[in-house]
Amino acid sequence: MAATNDYVFVTHWRVEGTVREVMAILDDAEGLVRWWPDVYLDVHKQANGVVDLYTKGWLPYRLRWHFRVTSHTANGFSLEAWGDLVGRGEWTLTQIADEVDVVYDWRVRADKPLLRYGSFLLKPIFAANHRWAMARGEESLRRELQRRRSLIKT
Repeated sequence: MAATNDYVFVTHWRVEGTVREVMAILDDAEGLVRWWPDVYLDVHKQANGVVDLYTKGWLPYRLRWHFRVTSHTANGFSLEAWGDLVGRGEWTLTQIADEVDVVYDWRVRADKPLLRYGSFLLKPIFAANHRWAMARGEESLRRELQRRRSLIKT
């Protein structure tokens, strides 16, 4: 039986572009602050590949967590997370005509005390916060793809 502070989120995005374009954006952890600013407040990649993150949603709390990429292919990557969030995420990108189907499978345990102890009652609100953050990500990814294309044209 899953703990009340265990979460499984599968997010689907569909954006115009190529797998290569989308992968270049997702693969640049430190760029998250620039192109996904509604969620990523601070990101630092250490020399050993560990990425330190400070993130937020629309709820009034912040999360400090870390991740390390555990596998990488031309069509996605997997990561291991720890800190306020502990678990695994997997990005999978599939080219469909002139669009990319992006799937993020995020299986995480919320270890921040507010989330750990409040999940039994507030899990639907915490889940809505995640969905809000991922919706901002899809919007931001679309804008970043457009921004990069406009740089190529000039």
